[in-house]
Amino acid sequence: MKILFIGDIFGEIGRKMVATYLPLVKEKYQVDVVFANGENTTHGKGLIKKHYEELLNDGIALITMGNHTYSKREIFDYIDEASHLIVPLNRPKALPGVGSRVIVCGDKRIRVTNLLGLTFMDPKSANPFEVIEPLLEEDTSDIHIIDFHGETTSDKAAFGYFVDGRVTAVVGTHTHVPTADEHILPKGTAFQSDIGMTGPYVSVIGCQAETIIERNLKGIMTPFALAKGEGQFLATLLTIDESTNRCTHIERIQIDPQHPGIL
Repeated sequence: MKILFIGDIFGEIGRKMVATYLPLVKEKYQVDVVFANGENTTHGKGLIKKHYEELLNDGIALITMGNHTYSKREIFDYIDEASHLIVPLNRPKALPGVGSRVIVCGDKRIRVTNLLGLTFMDPKSANPFEVIEPLLEEDTSDIHIIDFHGETTSDKAAFGYFVDGRVTAVVGTHTHVPTADEHILPKGTAFQSDIGMTGPYVSVIGCQAETIIERNLKGIMTPFALAKGEGQFLATLLTIDESTNRCTHIERIQIDPQHPGIL
């Protein structure tokens, strides 16, 4: 079985990259099911219903979120009916949404769980190391993939080892920069610190460089602007042995002006 996980989809360019390249990637790699992080899909922060439905129409089975989950107020209007949306499991309990979902692909039950990291993230979130334990104890799925949405590689690596052998894969999102540490941990869990961003290629994590430079020079929070121009498509491909439900291979998929790939 081949499972593709797309990194943070950022703004209009990210949506266009998904619509353009996901069909080609699915065909080339014979992908069975697609997941994606969508917390930056609408203008760089949040996810409105129109874009949620657009990603589903593009062939994404489940959409995970992150620290910008509730940035667009519209999400409160549709989140209770959004059966393909996953919000951080360790979010404050007062906030709506489902933190882990199971879908069926072939004869396999695949669970996807979303978690927020500890360091430099929302201090109101619960400890992901504690929150995951009850779920692991009761989980009966065949395959379990965790999107760990965090700022630091140390948080992500520590969590990977913490659940090693108990889940199929831990993939990181949030930093928008792909890491070259994809590998199989000692007890069999596939791991990568960050998948990276599907969005503007010439940018500072999706924004116009000039606006971020101005923030650094002036030391004030000037408005950011989404970058324009060419895009990039970043994802991670997991190959699953269906007899063991373990990941046998983890591979970065990168399409951009310097890595044309399947273009």
